[in-house]
Amino acid sequence: MEKERIAACALNMIFGYEPRLGKALLEAVGSAAGIFEMDREGLRSLTGPQHRWLDQLTPAALEEAERELEKCAAAGARFIALSDPAYPALLRECEDPPLGLYFKGTDPPEEVFGERPAIAVVGTRDVDAYGRDWCERLVDALAHSRQKPLIVSGLALGVDACAHLTALAGGLPTVAVMATGIEKVYPFRHGLLASRIAAAPGSALLTDYPTGTEPVAIHFLRRNRIIAGLCHATLLVESKVKGGGMLTAELAHSYGRALYALPGRADDVRSQGCNLLLRKQMAEAVTDPDSFLLSLGLQAPRRKVRDVVADAEALYASDAGRQSLLAVLAWVRAHRESAADQIAAAVGTGYPEAAALAARLESDGFLRSDVLGRYTIRIN
Repeated sequence: MEKERIAACALNMIFGYEPRLGKALLEAVGSAAGIFEMDREGLRSLTGPQHRWLDQLTPAALEEAERELEKCAAAGARFIALSDPAYPALLRECEDPPLGLYFKGTDPPEEVFGERPAIAVVGTRDVDAYGRDWCERLVDALAHSRQKPLIVSGLALGVDACAHLTALAGGLPTVAVMATGIEKVYPFRHGLLASRIAAAPGSALLTDYPTGTEPVAIHFLRRNRIIAGLCHATLLVESKVKGGGMLTAELAHSYGRALYALPGRADDVRSQGCNLLLRKQMAEAVTDPDSFLLSLGLQAPRRKVRDVVADAEALYASDAGRQSLLAVLAWVRAHRESAADQIAAAVGTGYPEAAALAARLESDGFLRSDVLGRYTIRIN
């Protein structure tokens, strides 16, 4: 078993960018170890005499793989070969699955990638308030469905981080597929998020890149096929016509998996990718959380997505400033990313009073603000 794992690790390092060829070799020979036991003539008969990988299928590759597995263990991770029963079944079905995966989590991969449905949530790094709001609404609805799914994303800024954080907040398991070695978090600021994911029940960090691999642009393209391949369905929240989220969505469609997209304004560059998928009838439009769950085949949520206005009306029922608070809440609900001066002009108060009202609504959990002091609704 260990001999096979070492050989599989070596093949993964050799054929990382040509997994189809590596898979074909495995299928022809029957085992990873068997490939390295073949003589040169036997290998030539499979790869062709001039194949560029021929000289890499050597005992030296096995020695390097042994060292790699030691590094993997030192990072608190596990290597899963394509032939391992713990390898995600949906990903194995693809024509180009990685020959191995590095996995880091508190629960075994058999449980993480078990019977529960897996949903990819992807999109632009440059997410706006509209995309963030709907990402939270939809993942929060999934968190309250009776059959809780696994949320898969790429640990990037924007939509990815929003999906992971909302999943963790709602008690959903989440998997972050990385474009680096298992011990290298990118972006660096997501180090704490990565640690939370690795420690959360049913969650994990995942990559097919060897330890020490640095973030390079092309690595993210290779990573995206894993996100799509792991999941029964993919949701594209916001994306330009070209981008990682769009590529993941197209890969999901090519794998025959369900694809969903959040419609956006026709003139919003962040929604052009989503709108294009909808126009081509490649994706199903997501217009409300309940219909999204029904389309996924999940049972109805135990509760509706939070109604912030009703909650605020109840909390401030006897408050002297009730009308002003509700007016501010209504304005921000209709106008995402409103600053205190905009709120003041809209509701007819001075700036200090508007800032105080918004701050109170934020303290009570109805609003949130970004680093520029712009307010949006908090839906969970």
